[in-house]
Amino acid sequence: MPRPLEVKALDNYRLWLRYSDGTEGIVDLSDLVGKGVFALWNDRAEFQKVHIGPSGEIAWSEEIDLCPDALYLKITGKRPEELFPKLRELSVPHA
Repeated sequence: MPRPLEVKALDNYRLWLRYSDGTEGIVDLSDLVGKGVFALWNDRAEFQKVHIGPSGEIAWSEEIDLCPDALYLKITGKRPEELFPKLRELSVPHA
């Protein structure tokens, strides 16, 4: 799975991401603002603190991080089975 190399906070609670395979794109996270732990983002300055954490997670604090793989899928529009062919085998019932 490609790893995130760079992340930047944009206006309207969007992120620009660049991955190790050259993929880059924008993800809209505005639907999360104000919900649960994402209430932190009600302070716009907190959203701007986005960074890549030590394990490659997209993070803001100890309490808030997002899976970089899920964001990659959002950017590319791909399904998990396209990146992980073994998942296809697991989801097909055996006769």
